[in-house]
Amino acid sequence: MPSDPAVSAVIDPPGAQRVALGTVIVTGGSSGLGRAVADAVDLAGGTPVVLDLVAPAEGHEHECVDLADTAAAEDAVRRVAGRHEDLRGVVTAAGIDACGALVDVEREAWERVIAVNLLGTAAVVRAALPQLMRTRGRVVTVASTLGWRALGDATAYCASKFGVVGFTRGLMAELGDSVGVTLLLPGGMQTPFFDGRPERYRPGPDAVLAPPAAIAEAVLFALTRPPGVDVRELMVSVGSEPSWP
Repeated sequence: MPSDPAVSAVIDPPGAQRVALGTVIVTGGSSGLGRAVADAVDLAGGTPVVLDLVAPAEGHEHECVDLADTAAAEDAVRRVAGRHEDLRGVVTAAGIDACGALVDVEREAWERVIAVNLLGTAAVVRAALPQLMRTRGRVVTVASTLGWRALGDATAYCASKFGVVGFTRGLMAELGDSVGVTLLLPGGMQTPFFDGRPERYRPGPDAVLAPPAAIAEAVLFALTRPPGVDVRELMVSVGSEPSWP
């Protein structure tokens, strides 16, 4: 999935300093935004390693893992770090939802959203930090515009993404300049995320959604900043995004 040269020219003008990507762990890298990020890392000369329930179709190196199992997620990251001394990035793009009124969503489904989106994010970052501190690497956590603004029938998703916002801001304060930390808040994207939902929980027929490759360009920008120059928060969407501002 080639990056857009026009976008690249805007976010990284000629003469701007970029650092080498090295190895980048991408959670949820077999579909959606994660897939776009893994492809973008590969095309930019880095080595994406995907953590997902299924292997990526593009053949990127991967670890098959359920991110709701935080111990397994940490073990997977440690295996990757053991194979790749140049681990310099983590992008936590994995995310799920369980739409519906709180009283209608089964407890297991509701709690799995928290486990994958929030606890899985923290587990992957926790396990990667020792290596990232050695390489002066970077973390990009993926929240959502629904980490800033709440909607009904989305309590699990909002709770998880509000949690990712708080976790990431706390991590920034904790790590200082030892590891770069960026919070990404994308709007609606053209991904399978909305597939299989009841019609009322899908974007309308006139909705304009962002191509995930364009959001991935913003992730690359954050990952390739020189040490000491951090992109702290990025909200990226189409201009007509209904959940912002």
